[in-house]
Amino acid sequence: MKYLFVFLIIPLLGLSQEPSLGHAKSLMDAKNYVKAVEALKTYVANHKNDREAIELLGDAYGYQKKWDEAASNYKRLVELDQSNANYHYKYGGSLGMKALSVSKLKALGIIGDVKEAFLKAADLDPNHIDTRWALVELYMQLPGIVGGSKSKSLKYANELELLSKVDGYLAKGYIHEYDDEPELAEKYYRLAIEEGGSLTCYDKLTALYEKSNQPDRAISNLEASGIKHERNAMHYQIGKVCAEYNIQLDKGERCLLVYIENHSAKDGVPKAWAYYRLAQIYKYKNDKEDALKWINKAIVSLPKIDVFRKEKSQIESL
Repeated sequence: MKYLFVFLIIPLLGLSQEPSLGHAKSLMDAKNYVKAVEALKTYVANHKNDREAIELLGDAYGYQKKWDEAASNYKRLVELDQSNANYHYKYGGSLGMKALSVSKLKALGIIGDVKEAFLKAADLDPNHIDTRWALVELYMQLPGIVGGSKSKSLKYANELELLSKVDGYLAKGYIHEYDDEPELAEKYYRLAIEEGGSLTCYDKLTALYEKSNQPDRAISNLEASGIKHERNAMHYQIGKVCAEYNIQLDKGERCLLVYIENHSAKDGVPKAWAYYRLAQIYKYKNDKEDALKWINKAIVSLPKIDVFRKEKSQIESL
């Protein structure tokens, strides 16, 4: 009788040791992608057609920038369900990221599959916003000789606008910025701000102004963003622009001090970078003592940042 019990319990022990899909999801939520891959590989080996698990495995590889492995799993999904737009989108996206990580010659052999996957996703789901964004960027970034086309990019931007005006305006802003047409880009980024007013909309316009060497406009846009969204990070951004362009130094100083006083982890940028920007501002003001004080604070906080030490050398030479 006891032998019968042993033969019954061994398979049960084996089942209990198999990672559950719920456990794998918990690992994904915790951003422990290495362990998530281990758990999901074991699970998928025993559930070969579990599309949710295969997709999670592809995602776990993608988060680790292992594009071959991610693409392999997304391709399995496409083979399991040809009618799922999101599977085609993820497959195309992983191939596209792989193309960016290899030589231009190798990338040319991948681009056709990327385009085919995105076009299939767009055809399957007329409301798939991410796919249309991918096609906007793909057609703008590809050279004309391999299928790049501003007109095709604008076609998908127009489709985006029908689905979401904000996305359409941002896509058109991106197209014209990429094509070195800053006035048209500004027009569409402003339309996006009027329509949606998200941080992304404001940030796109700020970045355009900085790229176009219009720091005063960048600061004005950052202030408008700050009024709407009341975020401390705006104070750092203003201080950064003031320090980089040597303009409105008093405003930059005030903003950076406010940023430091109210800093929290959610602000993103460590206080050391605010110390560094303050040091730049005091350097421009020819206040060597305060400049050295703040650059030393930056170095103590983040001692491995080379740019801080280079800044200190410049200040010491005043």
